[in-house]
Amino acid sequence: MDRTIVVTGATGHVGNHSLVRLLADGERVRALVRGPEGKDVVLAAVDRAGVDATALEFATATLDVDDGWNEALAGADGVLHHASPFPSQQPEDPDDVIRPAREGALRVLRAARAQGVRRVVLTSSFAAVGYSRSSGGPFTEADWTDGDDVTAPPYVRSKALAERAAWAFVADGGPELAVVNPTGIFGPTLSPRLSASVAMVAAVLAGRSVPDPGRAFGIVDVRDVVDLHVRALDDPAARGRRFLASAGPAVTLEWLTRVVLDRAAPGLDLPGSPVVSTEAARTVLGWQPRDGVATVLDTVDSLR
Repeated sequence: MDRTIVVTGATGHVGNHSLVRLLADGERVRALVRGPEGKDVVLAAVDRAGVDATALEFATATLDVDDGWNEALAGADGVLHHASPFPSQQPEDPDDVIRPAREGALRVLRAARAQGVRRVVLTSSFAAVGYSRSSGGPFTEADWTDGDDVTAPPYVRSKALAERAAWAFVADGGPELAVVNPTGIFGPTLSPRLSASVAMVAAVLAGRSVPDPGRAFGIVDVRDVVDLHVRALDDPAARGRRFLASAGPAVTLEWLTRVVLDRAAPGLDLPGSPVVSTEAARTVLGWQPRDGVATVLDTVDSLR
Protein backbone atom coordinates (compact mmCIF):
# COMPACT_ATOMS: atom_id res chain seq x y z
CA MET A 1 0.00 0.00 0.00
CA ASP A 2 1.24 3.51 -0.77
CA ARG A 3 0.95 4.95 2.73
CA THR A 4 2.87 5.18 5.99
CA ILE A 5 1.59 3.90 9.34
CA VAL A 6 3.30 5.13 12.51
CA VAL A 7 3.60 2.77 15.50
CA THR A 8 4.42 4.26 18.89
CA GLY A 9 5.73 2.04 21.67
CA ALA A 10 7.45 0.02 18.96
CA THR A 11 9.79 -1.79 21.37
CA GLY A 12 6.92 -3.19 23.45
CA HIS A 13 4.99 -6.45 23.16
CA VAL A 14 2.07 -4.98 21.20
CA GLY A 15 4.34 -2.66 19.24
CA ASN A 16 6.56 -5.52 18.07
CA HIS A 17 3.60 -7.48 16.78
CA SER A 18 2.04 -4.40 15.16
CA LEU A 19 5.22 -3.80 13.16
CA VAL A 20 5.33 -7.43 12.07
CA ARG A 21 1.66 -7.47 11.05
CA LEU A 22 1.83 -4.20 9.14
CA LEU A 23 5.05 -5.14 7.32
CA ALA A 24 3.57 -8.52 6.40
CA ASP A 25 0.52 -6.68 5.04
CA GLY A 26 2.75 -4.66 2.74
CA GLU A 27 2.53 -1.36 4.62
CA ARG A 28 5.30 1.22 4.91
CA VAL A 29 5.88 1.49 8.66
CA ARG A 30 7.56 4.09 10.84
CA ALA A 31 8.56 2.78 14.27
CA LEU A 32 8.78 5.34 17.06
CA VAL A 33 11.49 4.64 19.63
CA ARG A 34 12.84 6.66 22.55
CA GLY A 35 16.49 6.40 21.54
CA PRO A 36 19.05 4.59 19.36
CA GLU A 37 18.96 1.42 21.46
CA GLY A 38 15.29 0.99 20.60
CA LYS A 39 16.13 0.51 16.93
CA ASP A 40 18.17 -2.61 17.74
CA VAL A 41 15.34 -4.02 19.86
CA VAL A 42 12.85 -3.51 17.03
CA LEU A 43 15.07 -4.94 14.33
CA ALA A 44 15.77 -8.04 16.43
CA ALA A 45 12.04 -8.60 16.97
CA VAL A 46 11.23 -8.20 13.28
CA ASP A 47 14.06 -10.55 12.38
CA ARG A 48 12.79 -13.15 14.85
CA ALA A 49 9.37 -12.96 13.21
CA GLY A 50 10.95 -13.55 9.80
CA VAL A 51 9.41 -10.60 7.98
CA ASP A 52 11.10 -8.27 5.50
CA ALA A 53 12.13 -5.00 7.14
CA THR A 54 12.76 -3.11 3.90
CA ALA A 55 9.67 -0.91 4.40
CA LEU A 56 10.54 -0.13 8.02
CA GLU A 57 11.88 3.27 9.08
CA PHE A 58 12.46 4.91 12.45
CA ALA A 59 11.73 8.15 14.26
CA THR A 60 12.47 9.30 17.80
CA ALA A 61 10.05 10.91 20.24
CA THR A 62 9.11 10.54 23.91
CA LEU A 63 5.83 10.94 25.74
CA ASP A 64 7.04 13.71 28.04
CA VAL A 65 8.37 16.30 25.57
CA ASP A 66 7.00 17.97 22.44
CA ASP A 67 10.19 17.60 20.40
CA GLY A 68 10.08 15.14 17.54
CA TRP A 69 6.37 14.44 17.28
CA ASN A 70 5.58 16.57 14.25
CA GLU A 71 8.55 15.12 12.38
CA ALA A 72 7.61 11.59 13.45
CA LEU A 73 4.06 11.89 12.10
CA ALA A 74 4.85 13.89 8.95
CA GLY A 75 3.34 12.25 5.89
CA ALA A 76 1.62 9.51 7.90
CA ASP A 77 -1.84 8.23 7.05
CA GLY A 78 -2.50 6.53 10.37
CA VAL A 79 -1.07 5.99 13.84
CA LEU A 80 -1.25 3.03 16.21
CA HIS A 81 -0.53 4.66 19.56
CA HIS A 82 0.59 1.93 21.95
CA ALA A 83 3.12 3.83 24.06
CA SER A 84 2.10 4.36 27.69
CA PRO A 85 3.85 3.81 31.04
CA PHE A 86 3.35 0.35 32.58
CA PRO A 87 5.35 0.33 35.83
CA SER A 88 6.42 -2.94 37.43
CA GLN A 89 5.47 -1.35 40.76
CA GLN A 90 2.97 1.37 41.44
CA PRO A 91 4.78 4.70 41.98
CA GLU A 92 4.50 6.77 45.14
CA ASP A 93 3.45 9.76 43.04
CA PRO A 94 0.53 8.83 40.76
CA ASP A 95 1.51 11.63 38.35
CA ASP A 96 4.67 9.71 37.48
CA VAL A 97 2.36 7.42 35.49
CA ILE A 98 -0.67 9.61 34.83
CA ARG A 99 1.14 12.62 33.36
CA PRO A 100 3.10 10.84 30.59
CA ALA A 101 0.10 8.66 29.70
CA ARG A 102 -2.28 11.61 29.34
CA GLU A 103 0.17 14.16 27.95
CA GLY A 104 1.70 11.59 25.61
CA ALA A 105 -1.71 10.78 24.11
CA LEU A 106 -2.35 14.49 23.61
CA ARG A 107 1.06 15.03 22.00
CA VAL A 108 0.31 12.28 19.50
CA LEU A 109 -3.11 13.75 18.70
CA ARG A 110 -1.81 17.32 18.38
CA ALA A 111 0.91 16.21 15.99
CA ALA A 112 -1.59 14.06 14.08
CA ARG A 113 -3.88 17.08 13.67
CA ALA A 114 -1.00 19.31 12.62
CA GLN A 115 0.25 16.78 10.07
CA GLY A 116 -3.14 15.89 8.63
CA VAL A 117 -3.11 12.27 9.81
CA ARG A 118 -6.40 10.59 8.95
CA ARG A 119 -6.91 8.30 11.96
CA VAL A 120 -5.30 7.40 15.28
CA VAL A 121 -6.05 4.10 17.00
CA LEU A 122 -5.27 4.42 20.71
CA THR A 123 -4.42 1.44 22.88
CA SER A 124 -6.31 1.97 26.11
CA SER A 125 -7.16 -0.89 28.47
CA PHE A 126 -9.89 -2.68 30.35
CA ALA A 127 -8.42 -0.66 33.21
CA ALA A 128 -10.21 2.35 31.72
CA VAL A 129 -13.51 0.45 31.68
CA GLY A 130 -14.00 -1.93 34.57
CA TYR A 131 -12.71 -0.56 37.88
CA SER A 132 -15.59 1.58 39.13
CA ARG A 133 -18.32 -1.00 39.53
CA SER A 134 -18.29 -4.58 40.75
CA SER A 135 -21.82 -5.76 39.98
CA GLY A 136 -24.41 -5.65 37.24
CA GLY A 137 -24.31 -7.01 33.71
CA PRO A 138 -21.30 -7.58 31.48
CA PHE A 139 -18.84 -4.74 31.05
CA THR A 140 -19.31 -2.89 27.77
CA GLU A 141 -17.78 0.11 26.06
CA ALA A 142 -20.33 2.29 27.87
CA ASP A 143 -18.58 1.62 31.18
CA TRP A 144 -15.83 3.89 32.47
CA THR A 145 -13.37 3.72 35.32
CA ASP A 146 -13.39 6.91 37.41
CA GLY A 147 -9.91 8.28 36.77
CA ASP A 148 -10.36 10.82 39.58
CA ASP A 149 -10.77 8.08 42.19
CA VAL A 150 -7.58 8.49 44.24
CA THR A 151 -8.09 5.05 45.82
CA ALA A 152 -7.56 3.36 42.45
CA PRO A 153 -4.04 2.26 41.43
CA PRO A 154 -2.13 4.95 39.50
CA TYR A 155 -1.84 2.78 36.37
CA VAL A 156 -5.60 2.22 36.29
CA ARG A 157 -6.21 5.94 36.69
CA SER A 158 -3.66 6.74 33.99
CA LYS A 159 -5.48 4.67 31.39
CA ALA A 160 -8.87 6.20 32.18
CA LEU A 161 -7.58 9.77 32.28
CA ALA A 162 -5.50 9.41 29.12
CA GLU A 163 -8.42 8.01 27.18
CA ARG A 164 -10.81 10.67 28.47
CA ALA A 165 -8.33 13.36 27.41
CA ALA A 166 -8.03 11.83 23.94
CA TRP A 167 -11.79 11.79 23.38
CA ALA A 168 -12.08 15.39 24.62
CA PHE A 169 -9.35 16.48 22.22
CA VAL A 170 -10.92 15.01 19.08
CA ALA A 171 -14.32 16.43 20.01
CA ASP A 172 -12.99 19.69 18.53
CA GLY A 173 -11.94 18.12 15.23
CA GLY A 174 -9.59 15.62 13.61
CA PRO A 175 -7.89 13.29 13.56
CA GLU A 176 -10.42 10.49 13.59
CA LEU A 177 -10.06 8.36 16.73
CA ALA A 178 -10.80 4.74 17.59
CA VAL A 179 -9.82 3.05 20.86
CA VAL A 180 -9.02 -0.56 21.75
CA ASN A 181 -9.49 -1.66 25.38
CA PRO A 182 -7.81 -5.05 25.89
CA THR A 183 -7.75 -7.19 29.00
CA GLY A 184 -4.44 -8.90 29.96
CA ILE A 185 -2.31 -9.26 26.82
CA PHE A 186 -0.53 -12.60 26.43
CA GLY A 187 0.79 -14.40 23.34
CA PRO A 188 4.23 -15.19 21.89
CA THR A 189 7.03 -12.79 22.69
CA LEU A 190 9.36 -11.49 19.99
CA SER A 191 11.81 -9.96 22.45
CA PRO A 192 13.76 -10.90 25.58
CA ARG A 193 12.29 -7.75 27.12
CA LEU A 194 9.16 -9.39 28.52
CA SER A 195 5.85 -7.65 29.05
CA ALA A 196 4.24 -7.96 32.49
CA SER A 197 1.82 -10.66 31.30
CA VAL A 198 4.47 -12.72 29.50
CA ALA A 199 6.77 -12.34 32.52
CA MET A 200 4.01 -13.92 34.60
CA VAL A 201 4.11 -17.00 32.35
CA ALA A 202 7.90 -17.04 32.55
CA ALA A 203 7.70 -16.97 36.35
CA VAL A 204 5.41 -19.99 36.37
CA LEU A 205 7.76 -21.85 34.02
CA ALA A 206 10.66 -21.06 36.34
CA GLY A 207 8.80 -22.48 39.33
CA ARG A 208 8.37 -19.16 41.11
CA SER A 209 5.22 -18.66 43.15
CA VAL A 210 2.62 -16.18 41.93
CA PRO A 211 0.68 -13.95 44.33
CA ASP A 212 -3.08 -14.11 44.76
CA PRO A 213 -3.68 -17.27 42.65
CA GLY A 214 -7.47 -16.88 42.85
CA ARG A 215 -7.57 -13.38 41.35
CA ALA A 216 -9.70 -13.28 38.18
CA PHE A 217 -8.66 -11.46 35.01
CA GLY A 218 -9.30 -11.56 31.28
CA ILE A 219 -6.75 -12.62 28.68
CA VAL A 220 -6.36 -11.86 24.99
CA ASP A 221 -3.73 -12.74 22.41
CA VAL A 222 -1.35 -9.97 21.36
CA ARG A 223 -1.86 -10.95 17.70
CA ASP A 224 -5.61 -10.51 18.12
CA VAL A 225 -5.12 -7.15 19.82
CA VAL A 226 -3.07 -6.05 16.81
CA ASP A 227 -5.66 -7.44 14.41
CA LEU A 228 -8.33 -5.35 16.13
CA HIS A 229 -6.15 -2.24 15.83
CA VAL A 230 -5.62 -2.85 12.13
CA ARG A 231 -9.35 -3.33 11.58
CA ALA A 232 -10.08 -0.17 13.54
CA LEU A 233 -7.52 1.76 11.50
CA ASP A 234 -9.32 1.20 8.21
CA ASP A 235 -12.99 0.47 8.86
CA PRO A 236 -15.17 3.60 8.59
CA ALA A 237 -17.47 2.13 11.25
CA ALA A 238 -14.69 2.26 13.85
CA ARG A 239 -14.51 6.04 13.89
CA GLY A 240 -15.43 7.44 17.30
CA ARG A 241 -15.81 4.05 18.98
CA ARG A 242 -14.23 2.01 21.76
CA PHE A 243 -13.68 -1.75 21.38
CA LEU A 244 -13.20 -4.13 24.28
CA ALA A 245 -10.90 -7.07 23.53
CA SER A 246 -10.91 -10.32 25.48
CA ALA A 247 -10.70 -13.98 24.48
CA GLY A 248 -13.49 -15.25 26.71
CA PRO A 249 -14.40 -15.79 30.36
CA ALA A 250 -12.13 -14.54 33.10
CA VAL A 251 -9.40 -16.89 34.32
CA THR A 252 -7.18 -17.03 37.42
CA LEU A 253 -3.47 -17.36 38.06
CA GLU A 254 -4.20 -20.85 39.34
CA TRP A 255 -5.78 -21.68 35.97
CA LEU A 256 -2.84 -20.10 34.15
CA THR A 257 -0.39 -22.21 36.17
CA ARG A 258 -2.24 -25.41 35.29
CA VAL A 259 -2.20 -24.54 31.58
CA VAL A 260 1.49 -23.61 31.62
CA LEU A 261 2.66 -26.66 33.55
CA ASP A 262 0.20 -29.33 32.39
CA ARG A 263 -0.67 -27.96 28.91
CA ALA A 264 -4.32 -28.58 29.73
CA ALA A 265 -7.04 -26.24 30.92
CA PRO A 266 -9.00 -26.98 34.08
CA GLY A 267 -12.65 -26.10 34.09
CA LEU A 268 -13.62 -22.56 34.97
CA ASP A 269 -16.15 -21.81 37.68
CA LEU A 270 -15.65 -18.21 38.71
CA PRO A 271 -18.96 -16.84 39.98
CA GLY A 272 -18.87 -13.09 40.31
CA SER A 273 -15.80 -12.67 38.11
CA PRO A 274 -15.76 -9.90 35.48
CA VAL A 275 -17.65 -10.61 32.26
CA VAL A 276 -16.44 -8.57 29.32
CA SER A 277 -18.64 -8.13 26.26
CA THR A 278 -16.74 -8.10 22.96
CA GLU A 279 -19.89 -7.81 20.87
CA ALA A 280 -18.85 -4.46 19.38
CA ALA A 281 -15.51 -5.77 18.11
CA ARG A 282 -17.13 -8.90 16.73
CA THR A 283 -20.18 -7.38 15.07
CA VAL A 284 -18.82 -4.00 13.93
CA LEU A 285 -15.33 -5.09 12.85
CA GLY A 286 -15.72 -8.87 12.35
CA TRP A 287 -13.09 -9.63 15.01
CA GLN A 288 -12.60 -13.25 16.05
CA PRO A 289 -10.07 -13.86 18.86
CA ARG A 290 -8.10 -17.03 19.48
CA ASP A 291 -8.91 -19.41 22.31
CA GLY A 292 -7.20 -18.41 25.56
CA VAL A 293 -5.58 -21.80 26.09
CA ALA A 294 -3.92 -21.65 22.68
CA THR A 295 -2.65 -18.15 23.50
CA VAL A 296 -1.06 -19.27 26.76
CA LEU A 297 0.56 -22.31 25.12
CA ASP A 298 1.95 -20.16 22.30
CA THR A 299 3.37 -17.86 24.97
CA VAL A 300 5.05 -20.82 26.66
CA ASP A 301 6.50 -22.10 23.39
CA SER A 302 7.97 -18.68 22.55
CA LEU A 303 9.72 -18.56 25.93
CA ARG A 304 11.22 -22.00 25.47
